[in-house]
Amino acid sequence: MNVREFLMNLPSKISPEAIEGKESLFHFLISGEEGGNFTARIKDGKAEVIEGLEDEPKCVIKTSDSVFSKILSGKQNPQMAVFTGKLKISNLSEMMKFAKVLGLM
Repeated sequence: MNVREFLMNLPSKISPEAIEGKESLFHFLISGEEGGNFTARIKDGKAEVIEGLEDEPKCVIKTSDSVFSKILSGKQNPQMAVFTGKLKISNLSEMMKFAKVLGLM
């Protein structure tokens, strides 16, 4: 599964109970052939992902498609990617609230 497929299929993998009462907006800026810009919105017990950037994000995630793919496959530790600058997260506390729900940890 490539990065785009993972992000676009994300809403179907999130349990409404896991996000009930939670709200956030993430921008994913993924460079490379399989990358792109995506907005992930969590609101009113629903999750949606669209291509492109909308509204003001609470957290921006920047990385390459190869690093993101390695994180998804377990070949790259996300914390090490942050420490080495391969993965940039603008609001780490917001990301930590949703990392497990989003399938990134």
